[in-house]
Amino acid sequence: MQTLYLLIWAVSARVRAVATASDGFTTAELLGNAALAIVALIAIWGALRLLGINVINDISTKLSQF
Repeated sequence: MQTLYLLIWAVSARVRAVATASDGFTTAELLGNAALAIVALIAIWGALRLLGINVINDISTKLSQF
């Protein structure tokens, strides 16, 4: 029980330290986040294609109806 308490205390202390830090994101962190977002979008698009949902054709069809 004491180990769990210490673990929760350590995690909460780290979260507080990160939340109150005055320095912002570095360029490397921002580029890393952007790269992860792009990879996630490509993975989602690939999964939809495997399921037989062609997102690009659906979007273009919807846009051409206007």
